[in-house]
Amino acid sequence: MVQNKGMAQAGSIGVIIGNRDFFPDRLVSEARVEIIELFKEMGINPVMLDTEATKLGGVETFQDAQKCARLFADHRDEIIGVLVVLPNFGDERGVAETLKLADLNVPVLVQGYPDDLDKLDVARRRDSWCGKISACNNLYQFGIKYTLTTKHVVRPQDPSFKADLLDFMGVCRITKGLRKVRIGAIGARPGGFNTVRYSEKILQRNGISVVTVDLSEILGHANKLTQHDSSVAERLQRIKDYAPTGRTPDEALIQMAKLDVALSDFVNANALDATAIQCWTSVQTNYGCNVCTSMSIMSENMMPSGCEVDVTGTLSMYALQLASGSPSALVDWNNNYAEDDNKCVLFHCGNWAKSFLPDIEISTAPILGTTVGEENTYGALSGRTPAMPLTYGRISTDDPKGIIKAYVGEGELTNDTLKTFGNRAVAQIPNLQDLMQYICRNGFEHHVVMNASKTAGRLKEALGNYMGWEVATFH
Repeated sequence: MVQNKGMAQAGSIGVIIGNRDFFPDRLVSEARVEIIELFKEMGINPVMLDTEATKLGGVETFQDAQKCARLFADHRDEIIGVLVVLPNFGDERGVAETLKLADLNVPVLVQGYPDDLDKLDVARRRDSWCGKISACNNLYQFGIKYTLTTKHVVRPQDPSFKADLLDFMGVCRITKGLRKVRIGAIGARPGGFNTVRYSEKILQRNGISVVTVDLSEILGHANKLTQHDSSVAERLQRIKDYAPTGRTPDEALIQMAKLDVALSDFVNANALDATAIQCWTSVQTNYGCNVCTSMSIMSENMMPSGCEVDVTGTLSMYALQLASGSPSALVDWNNNYAEDDNKCVLFHCGNWAKSFLPDIEISTAPILGTTVGEENTYGALSGRTPAMPLTYGRISTDDPKGIIKAYVGEGELTNDTLKTFGNRAVAQIPNLQDLMQYICRNGFEHHVVMNASKTAGRLKEALGNYMGWEVATFH
């Protein structure tokens, strides 16, 4: 498969160090050193003015803003966000004018230094507490979106700022990735799944492209291949290396490998980041196997793949993956868990990334097999997800309103007893009943995405503040 473009390049952060002429200049020099050291420690590449380009590399005048904007524009393709550093009050217009001139349209994090109580004399005071308010006021006037640190003023080496910066990098990845993502819709939406309807036009207005193909083209391509083709042999070995094959017969494994080649060729030809594939029940009826294993392999390799042509579900997988840097899985809100109001069962036939399935095995899909014959469902995966952190979320187009909406939240996956088949997990989620009420009242799908992380805050900031979508959060 092609490498996921959203995760291939972490990107750089532009740095604006604000300055105001009647504050000590040495504060700019000290801040510059501290930020460079912090970025090195955290593995972040800075793009910032040289000390010779402006006074100490700070931005104070309109001419400084022009120079900094030109520098940022020269690095447009690599800058995914901008950090505004205020070692003193800073020039409120200089910050906003730099960002306006550069026209990067990326997230902006605003940081200000705290004062020391014993250094409030004219020679040593900062006034960044006040300056940050003024800088944000100007960004607001200019129509530039921005992110705030947890503490109003904070030193770069403070643990809370390091956490803020990590979250901000996640926000930048999400925003950049979603604004150019390409999703393949492979096949028609299954007739019995009105729930996965969506608007291509609303998605496109937000930079999200959907590339469609008839399932017959993929199956036709697969049927022209033979087990003797080198590409099929390579995929067959990859499948065997990926998961234990259990009782799956050789002929079914070959079918799966051929289909995997056809899918890979389509993904590569169209430079796709993710796929949503028709499954229930056309692949089984017209080809004779499940596509779950191929989907799992793609998702594990950071190219999320969702079933039932759930394009916005796949988009949700991609967003949560960008937030955490780890694979996502599309799951059903499937069952209550006994009498516990804050626990439920998450389930799917078997296409989750193997990061969620330490006991993974290639198997069949028993429910689907009752209608199409279990012998036509080899390729589904079996496995139980153990206890791990949980971020869940769902993005959807609300066509009557003409908007994109989402909900995100956090919980835990548990080791509670669960005797069933397929891909399965038990989730413990605070206020789960309120969440289910919200999902039902607002017309969300029965599919949700899970990710083994705690990244709901990043998703809320990226989807709500920068993408401009309607986002509900649950804790």
